[in-house]
Amino acid sequence: MFLEKIKSDGIAHLSYVIGSNNTAAVIDPRRDIDIYLDIARDKSVNITHIFETHRNEDYIIGSIPLSQRTGAGIFHGRALDFNYGNPVKEGDEFETGSLKLKIIETPGHTFESISIAFYDTVFGEEAVGVFTGDALFIGDVGRTDFFPDRAEEVAGLLYDSIFEKLLPLGDQVILYPAHGAGSVCGSGMASREFSTLGYERLYNPVLQKIDRSEFVQYKVNEKHYQPPYFKMMEKYNQQGPPQNHLPGFLPALTPELFRRKQQDGMQIVDTRSPEAIAGTLIPGSLAIPLNMLPAFAGWFLSYDRPVGLVMHSNSEIKIALRHLYRLGYDNIEGFLVSGMHEWEIKGRRYDSIPAIHAGKLVEKIENEEDFTLLDVRSEQEYQQGHLPYARNIYVGHLPDHISELDRDKEVVTFCGSGRRAIIAASILKAAGFQNVQDCLGSMKACSEIGCPVA
Repeated sequence: MFLEKIKSDGIAHLSYVIGSNNTAAVIDPRRDIDIYLDIARDKSVNITHIFETHRNEDYIIGSIPLSQRTGAGIFHGRALDFNYGNPVKEGDEFETGSLKLKIIETPGHTFESISIAFYDTVFGEEAVGVFTGDALFIGDVGRTDFFPDRAEEVAGLLYDSIFEKLLPLGDQVILYPAHGAGSVCGSGMASREFSTLGYERLYNPVLQKIDRSEFVQYKVNEKHYQPPYFKMMEKYNQQGPPQNHLPGFLPALTPELFRRKQQDGMQIVDTRSPEAIAGTLIPGSLAIPLNMLPAFAGWFLSYDRPVGLVMHSNSEIKIALRHLYRLGYDNIEGFLVSGMHEWEIKGRRYDSIPAIHAGKLVEKIENEEDFTLLDVRSEQEYQQGHLPYARNIYVGHLPDHISELDRDKEVVTFCGSGRRAIIAASILKAAGFQNVQDCLGSMKACSEIGCPVA
């Protein structure tokens, strides 16, 4: 018997392979399915079942291609009409060797959400573990804001799912959620990825709200952001995504061809570090550091236009392609050959986004200089502490609020570490703002040097 967890960095997605004897099941597979096939081969098992805990909003599910490669059946909650797979209901049971998998309907995050409890039939009748999808996390519970017109209803459903179905499985049950810390599907998840229902019952802050009405009001009052790409993920994950394979090759584009494609509508994404982008940036390009690509590409990139990449090195191409592929961005035209160096020696025009030290920023504030300090962190982060006179616009919402900013003023972008700030700065530059600076280090730097925090 074995259980393996697969983590997809960037979106903090957790999927699982669980098996016994020569059969196995996969829970919530990601779109690039090679890792599940590798595990099956290494363990000498056949994948016979694929379970989806819910229709995911933040990545494309890999159930269909995995089923096509393995012949496994696909199973998901009955409360949503999927164009593929098989509906399951409360109490349905499946066997995988000496493992028993039992379906628990746990609506709240979505109406069709299910959890899957598993049992070792050789040793006992109590559950060993449970795959909870987005119903219950380590340190948090699933968000319930996808149905604003039914806010109290879905929050109440989640309460019932957790307190009446999941926790009664027993304190001994090991918890296997679909996301870890850093996911957009929750805001208070613990950094560790191991826990039990008993530990969560005692220490999960949300589970201390044992009164149903208190729990419901807490969930109703939560504030989450919904990137526009969520709608595309919901569509793909209900109807079935495009059957495109992860690209194994990406064309290298010369500066001349790269520029021509940009003029024809290609979106340019620069995945280099904020420090590199401070020096040179192709005019009109969007700066998203590589490790931020999974979280923010879906905020700004159109699915209707091709994408061109500017990379720090060719070794990062595969990483960028996987990040974009998991979000459904399949139309990648190519990458700029030799990066910005080739662009520069060909005499192509470039912009820059000067960096400003946190200490210098404090001096500007203390001297009451006339500039816009744009804090692009979340509202919650901003409320926890911000620099004096800072204007808060979440980076994902910036394109819709650019008209509110004074183009004649200097703008300094600011965030937690400078990475979201460089995204915001590139958006402003592409919109025609001339005097833009990025505070490298931002709030983390301030915590080291002692900035005044309101």
